[in-house]
Amino acid sequence: MFNEICIYEVKLNKEQEVEELMREVADFYKSQKGVIDVYYVKRNHRQKDFNAVKEGVAPIPLTRYVGKITYVLVWQVENKEVHAEVSKLGIEKFYKRWTRCLTTMPKIILGEPVE
Repeated sequence: MFNEICIYEVKLNKEQEVEELMREVADFYKSQKGVIDVYYVKRNHRQKDFNAVKEGVAPIPLTRYVGKITYVLVWQVENKEVHAEVSKLGIEKFYKRWTRCLTTMPKIILGEPVE
């Protein structure tokens, strides 16, 4: 298995557009051979502080976004070759729409599971 975790910082006025795009991208990726799972996470909670974590206090909802909204892509594929092939297709199909929504280029983490 091979994984990609991608952190996106989205312009505040592009929230609806990017969430629609994420659903479209996830459906496209899931339809490709060798893709195991794809989903996006929207950062909408935070920990109060580290002591709250140690005490088992539940995270608290964000009340506002300052300058950007953070999303994370979690994507699992069978191997590096599938990742390369499907990434190329995704870039060709969605790149221009993504870049209109982002404040900066995404941070991408690639790797294999620790066993």
